Amino acid sequence: MVGKGGLVERNLKYIFPLPAIIFVFLLMIFPVCYTLFISFTDWTLTSGRPMRFAGLQSYLRVLKEPRFHAAAGRTFVFTFGAVAAEAVLGTIIALILNREFHGKGFLKLLLLLPLVVTPVAIGITFSLFYDPTIGFLNYVLSLIGLPQSGWVREAKTVLISLMLVDVWQWTPMVALIVLAGLSGLSNEPLESARVDGANAVQIFFRVTLPMIMPTVLTAIVLRSVDALKTYDIIAAMTRGGPGYSSENLNFMAYKLSFEYFTMGRASASLVFLFLIVLMFSIGVMQVRKKFEL
Repeated sequence: MVGKGGLVERNLKYIFPLPAIIFVFLLMIFPVCYTLFISFTDWTLTSGRPMRFAGLQSYLRVLKEPRFHAAAGRTFVFTFGAVAAEAVLGTIIALILNREFHGKGFLKLLLLLPLVVTPVAIGITFSLFYDPTIGFLNYVLSLIGLPQSGWVREAKTVLISLMLVDVWQWTPMVALIVLAGLSGLSNEPLESARVDGANAVQIFFRVTLPMIMPTVLTAIVLRSVDALKTYDIIAAMTRGGPGYSSENLNFMAYKLSFEYFTMGRASASLVFLFLIVLMFSIGVMQVRKKFEL
């Protein structure tokens, strides 16, 4: 007979990862599966009726809503604009920090500050910054004679204003990821290019950029996934307004569920968002593989 001690030792490879498996199931797999299940129902909390299977009815209702198409468009515009700016600025900052200069350590410390501030605090701070009457931004514009704006209080400027907040907050993360990629590069290709007479611009576009492109694309995937489901700064600064002009898919799903209590339609919207994030991530990772070859 095998003792209890021997039984435990023989099953250690199953016991040690068990807490992580339970954690992943409870906080990741179960919520996704439950959301998918609810999306096939007509569950409405205020109707008083029990949950009932409705097939694709919730999906069809969501797809027919102009509000959904507008929210999807804003989601793509916000993600593309913010992540493109973060990728460019983050790469430039990483190239600067990859050199040795006085005060480099202090600059790295400053770079980390936006990452340690909570998104809600950032949203409140930038709401004051953008305020059309007491905001610092309009005050500076008035001093230099430029026209002032309502920023997050106007439909035509609210989305770009939110993009600027996202860029300020997350460019440092992209810079740190790209800097890690730069620090791991071999100097031999760079030295060979210099010996062949290439200038700094040619070295960057022909040698450095192709070598760090897998790292840059990894940063783009991480940021795009997060930007596609942005919620915190919208909730803190605009609540989707004015009107619906800053409402993205994630915030629309929040309103459908916790303000209108139409859980089936909200879950269907989240399933669409999940598919968008999944397809985008797979597409970028396929591009990344081509740069690794």
